[in-house]
Amino acid sequence: MDTQRLKDGSVLIIGAGLAGLFLALKLAPRPCVVVSPAPFGQAASSAWAQGGLAAALAPEDSAQSHAKDTITAGAGLVDPIVAMLIAKDGPARVRDLLDLGVAFDRHEDGSLALSLEAAHSHARVARVAGDLAGREIMANLIKAVRACDHITLVEGVAARALLQTETGRIGGVLAMNGKPIRLEAEETVLATGGSGGLFRVTTNPVEAAGQGLGMAARAGALVADAEFVQFHPTAMDFGRDPAPLATEALRGEGAQLVNLDGTPFMTGYHYLGDLAPRDSVARAVASEIAAGRGAYLDCRAAIGAGFPDHFPTVFAACAAAGVDPRTDLIPIAPAAHYHMGGIVTDVWGKTTLDGLSAIGECASTGVHGANRLASNSLLEAVVFAHRVAERLRDAPSGRQAGGDAASIAPLPADALQVLRTEMTAKAGVVRDAAGLTSLVGTIQDLKAQNGPTNELVTADLIAEGALARQESRGGHYRSDFPKELDPAKRSFVTLDVTS
Repeated sequence: MDTQRLKDGSVLIIGAGLAGLFLALKLAPRPCVVVSPAPFGQAASSAWAQGGLAAALAPEDSAQSHAKDTITAGAGLVDPIVAMLIAKDGPARVRDLLDLGVAFDRHEDGSLALSLEAAHSHARVARVAGDLAGREIMANLIKAVRACDHITLVEGVAARALLQTETGRIGGVLAMNGKPIRLEAEETVLATGGSGGLFRVTTNPVEAAGQGLGMAARAGALVADAEFVQFHPTAMDFGRDPAPLATEALRGEGAQLVNLDGTPFMTGYHYLGDLAPRDSVARAVASEIAAGRGAYLDCRAAIGAGFPDHFPTVFAACAAAGVDPRTDLIPIAPAAHYHMGGIVTDVWGKTTLDGLSAIGECASTGVHGANRLASNSLLEAVVFAHRVAERLRDAPSGRQAGGDAASIAPLPADALQVLRTEMTAKAGVVRDAAGLTSLVGTIQDLKAQNGPTNELVTADLIAEGALARQESRGGHYRSDFPKELDPAKRSFVTLDVTS
């Protein structure tokens, strides 16, 4: 097996989305190696983000207001200290992105054009060309990292397991690039994204299937709130995999959720109507579809003729499906979108395993609670990437690297499709004990056939967590336990790595 020990105390970053690339830039001058299983810019959920980045940038807004909205949306499980931390740091990180050349939308007077999204009390979402924020931010980051001497970019290498010494310290990863390869490092950072690819209906790249969370859990890292998956209420129902997203900003501009006959329905479910929190809207959309009335997004009056210019990504997806959103309703359905749970970290991105940090969607910092506030994901990614860089940039090198790891192959494609179908059917927007128990059984059968792959470990954490949480809260809704329990409690689990 090929073994490569990173030189000069380089930091090993697994994942090349927003969190990983922003960290690499911020680590300068400390050398780092960024590893991606796909070409940079592909298979990263960051590039698909349409809404933008939330930050209290308007004169009438404040970090206190942003933190309050974050806490409210999180349904009792948000850490208020972390909510205030990212809200206070947000404007500075937006300025960092501006310095990198990100062309956030502006008014004629040069001020940033901020959009209103669901559950925000102020317009605070910085966008690019309407719905191109993720793509444009990633394009600028990729350009910047390619120009940096301290960053080594490695494409086509997929991490499979964490190397762990006898003392439990993480010393790199066991990966594949056509053959096994050991990448040994003194500091390893997981920035591997989320788990939407575990669901049959998702807005995420199908490659985002919980690999980082699975690797960390298998090594004994503490995991929190795995049962909390956010389902975006307005994935476009065109039969594509993954499902194209109709950004929430459309509703911020006045678009309405309606039945096939054009009747608005959200006021019957929530007092905030079309701008209710995502979990409420997702359940409402699912209910209307189940009742046979259908669910659609009506953008005809609110967006109208300006659609191609203001929301080019959504317009292109509609056009490819033969739908003209200027004159037609857009069919929608809920889809797995964001994983609130993940690898537990402290406020500096450190996990419970020495030598391992986690940032972005694979991490659980305590900021998202049971229901992520719209556009807080990109914010959390850059804020915590910056904080990890602050901690590691001048940290002494010479710590132990290397260790052992059991080789784990990816879940075969046919088994993954079985898993994805079962996850959407039984751990989707509405859950119950019977479905979740059946799902856990399916996962155990798949483990017996394929071993404890990273995908199956993560799926099991989600299913077992959902079965154990006998209440409904945020993105987790149990039809057999529809009420919230008091007091609100987070869930924590560590896998037994000795068995």
